Amino acid sequence: MGVLVHDLAHARAGDKGNTSSVAVIAYDLAAWQVLRSKLTAERVLLAFSHLGAETVRRYEVESLRALNFVIPNVLAGGVTRSLRLDPHGKTLSALMLCIELPDSN
Repeated sequence: MGVLVHDLAHARAGDKGNTSSVAVIAYDLAAWQVLRSKLTAERVLLAFSHLGAETVRRYEVESLRALNFVIPNVLAGGVTRSLRLDPHGKTLSALMLCIELPDSN
C-alpha cells in the first residue's frame, strides 16, 4: 500500500462558482518531493470524477512547497445552485488528503 496525501501534507479548499481550488501544502521538503512527483492532475481527476470533474489543472508553488489543483464543474452548480450538504466544497480537501500515492518502488 502506498502513502496517503494526509501523511505528507495538509489541504485547504476554496470555491468560485462551480469550480473548486484545493491547495496541498507539504509538511517538509521530503514530503514536497514526493507530492511533486506523484500527486498528478490525472490522479486527482480519478479521485474527483465521481463528483462531475472532467478536468484538473495543477499549479506548483515551489516557494510554499504547495500544489494547487483547480477543478471545474465539481460543485454541482456552485453555492447558489447545489443541493449538496457542502455547496462550497470545503470538505473536498478531505477527499484530496485521502488520495493514495503509489509506492516509490
